[in-house]
Amino acid sequence: MGRRTPLTDLLLERIRREGPLTFAAFMEACLYHPEHGYYTRGRLAEGAGDYYTSPDVGPLFARLLLVQLREMWAALDRPNVFELVECGAGRGELAAQLLSEVPKVVDGFEISLWLVLVERSAELRAKAEERLYGESVQVEVHADFPKPGGAGCVFSNELLDALPVHRVVQRETGLREVYIAVEQEELRETEGPLSSPEIAQYLERYGAPLEDGQFAEVSLAALEWLEKAAAALERGFLLTIDYGHRARELYGPAHRRGTLLAYRGHRAEENWLEAPGEQDLTAHVNFTALEERGRELGLEPLGYTTQTNFLLALARVSSLADLVEDSGSRRQLIQLVHPEGMGETFKVLIQAKGVPGARLSGLEPL
Repeated sequence: MGRRTPLTDLLLERIRREGPLTFAAFMEACLYHPEHGYYTRGRLAEGAGDYYTSPDVGPLFARLLLVQLREMWAALDRPNVFELVECGAGRGELAAQLLSEVPKVVDGFEISLWLVLVERSAELRAKAEERLYGESVQVEVHADFPKPGGAGCVFSNELLDALPVHRVVQRETGLREVYIAVEQEELRETEGPLSSPEIAQYLERYGAPLEDGQFAEVSLAALEWLEKAAAALERGFLLTIDYGHRARELYGPAHRRGTLLAYRGHRAEENWLEAPGEQDLTAHVNFTALEERGRELGLEPLGYTTQTNFLLALARVSSLADLVEDSGSRRQLIQLVHPEGMGETFKVLIQAKGVPGARLSGLEPL
């Protein structure tokens, strides 16, 4: 099992009391336990993460994202208030970068922007509030989605891959679920019947047939998040950037072990029972599920592409020459769009609500 952590003992006690945990319950505790969760304890509030996100590369990501946000504002007929809801906002790094770029805009968007940060961790919310205090743009920080507002955009970057997932495996006897149990005072995986019929229903509706012995992840939590996001958006866009694939690829033969990974010290491994609460756990996003469930919630899918296409298309309409001439921006762009790094790994899905026929530059083919 590896090194014990304070959360290890709590999990062992909980399993003895309640019985084996679904992997979703285990992952929820590892990432979001109020005191010992990876995302809720103080280490991330100090910026000591085990992975890099696009905003960590530099401000270019925010600069290009702002191009897309301004197009969304224009597609909504330039409302007096454009509410940007950033989910999983962390310490406010991306928000700070966006706000540093906004004063350069002189078309009215800078006056309309209203920034709402949604962050589950109290310590990270406090850091974000401290960092953004005194900004000229209206900024709010919440633990959950605010009440439905007017027009705007709900945005997330590397959020859905960190929502708890159920793990399943296909056997000759049918679909089985992976649980976390206790064996000789250590955390161990075991198999059992499905904890909910929704898991099989999810795979039937949004998945693909699994081969015998194939493992896979099912994110019911992502669908719950999508429902909240759709409800919070009265009119506008839902912009999701994350690791992931459409169902046919996600559940294809290339992922017989599933996509679950543990990140620690900027290294990805499969030892997800190691050091609970002290390493990140992620699973790739099922973009087919987001598209199909989104339709049922009134979200029209405008397009699905790679981060490479999204950012280069935005760079094209924002004068790529300026980026190429600046060596710092050029290095950032290469890192953001490199096909063996962030560029092809991250996918971009944009959905719209109440904006029929909207066309956005980030979705235009190169």
